[in-house]
Amino acid sequence: MNINQYILEEIKPLHLTGLVKGAQKVFKNNPITHFPVIENNKLLGSFAENDIQTIEKKEDILGNYSHLLNLFYADEKASILELIKIFADNDTNIIPVLNKHKEYIGYFDLRDVLDVFSTSPFMVEQSENLIIEKMRNDYSMSQIVQIIESNGGKLLGLYISEKNTDVIQVSIKIISNDINEIMQTFRRYDYKIISMHENDIYLEDLKNRSEYLKKYLEM
Repeated sequence: MNINQYILEEIKPLHLTGLVKGAQKVFKNNPITHFPVIENNKLLGSFAENDIQTIEKKEDILGNYSHLLNLFYADEKASILELIKIFADNDTNIIPVLNKHKEYIGYFDLRDVLDVFSTSPFMVEQSENLIIEKMRNDYSMSQIVQIIESNGGKLLGLYISEKNTDVIQVSIKIISNDINEIMQTFRRYDYKIISMHENDIYLEDLKNRSEYLKKYLEM
């Protein structure tokens, strides 16, 4: 999907020669956390709303507060996942966009990017969601894919959802007519199933055995 069609130019970028009160008005009239500042079409950085709104000298030029600029941006060819990371890393809902010449061409709005992501096949396809865990030194993405496909499943996507010095947890979206076969194969390869599944044969078997043992001990 071409994310470039969501590059916006509705709000004009700020300039260091502009006044503080002008920037405060921009933030007051628009639900944005940051906004870019440019000079000769080059990005200098972005002012945060929290910083600008606390400045009392409203007739000052923004250049007096250039030390408050935050420098972050996206390339015009950035992927949705790259954009989401930039949004999260900078706690922002606006990302300035630069072209291949490092010139400012507009900005991405968080709402647009999330809308695009939420309608992607990864999100909307009917699927099974698994969270598996493996010792970090034994983790293999190729093995995960092989296990899924060898059991007739289709992998929609996966990502590492948790990691520490010992283990890795991987969240997986799978299309499968028999998720139990896939789960049992993961277990045979020493993966731990973290997510709960209503029709998990393995857990049902453990439950039945536990109930049998309990009845036996009560005899």
